[in-house]
Amino acid sequence: MEKTVAAVGFCCADVYEKLNKFYPTGNGVDWGVHLARMGVPVSVVSVVGTDSYGEKMKEALAAEHIDISHLRTEEGDTCKMKNGTDRVHLEEIEGVMKNYALTEEEFNFVARHSMLHTDLFGKVLDKLPAWKEKGVEVVMDFSVFSEDPEYECEKLFPYVDYVFLSYDGKKDDHIKEWVKKIHSYGPKLVTATMGELGSICYDGTTLHEFGIVPTRVVNTVGAGDSFIAGFLTRRILGDGMEDALRFAATAAANTCKFHGGFGYPHPLD
Repeated sequence: MEKTVAAVGFCCADVYEKLNKFYPTGNGVDWGVHLARMGVPVSVVSVVGTDSYGEKMKEALAAEHIDISHLRTEEGDTCKMKNGTDRVHLEEIEGVMKNYALTEEEFNFVARHSMLHTDLFGKVLDKLPAWKEKGVEVVMDFSVFSEDPEYECEKLFPYVDYVFLSYDGKKDDHIKEWVKKIHSYGPKLVTATMGELGSICYDGTTLHEFGIVPTRVVNTVGAGDSFIAGFLTRRILGDGMEDALRFAATAAANTCKFHGGFGYPHPLD
């Protein structure tokens, strides 16, 4: 059966006023674009506003042959992140994301996919158990918050098949034990990316490790999302763990070569 995936929840416009550019993004959006480019059918389920950012979000995703039938438009402003020159977010303007909530029809639409991606800010976390029960594989990016008590991630781990997290520390015993502990809650794979230190992935038996693919860094936004997309694409195709991690690292390195999570900058209006 062909794999179909849905990016569910958070999306926004990353605005770089100093560079006079913005681009449509969101963890799931960037992930979905990379998967679509790798030949996987993708839907985006989220909300944009009636401003030009929302229009260009839909324009960008439609150009990638992504299903935007459930990318809802509501009166108001598209969520925006104001940035400096790299990935440091200076201000979030929530806009229509503030009160975003899935409808029953949207929930059922997502449930017809093989796999979904979301994050801590997509406002769909309460739906994870039901999607899991319906057999949808759940991919979740916990970013740097997997150990933050505010987010109570340990309540979410049992409903996630593929856990991804970022770790700012060293490749030490702590992170190795943490990915193993997360795996004990039920996920199939737990992967931690560590910037220039590479990545590790625990499958319940073996702790796999891989380094980085050197590249010329212009901007790091979206590197983690392309890593996840590359990794899962190779796993979907049946590749081994080492090959999947190598492909993921290559995808992340390529993303660092340009501004925009998938290379789609717009001049500011």
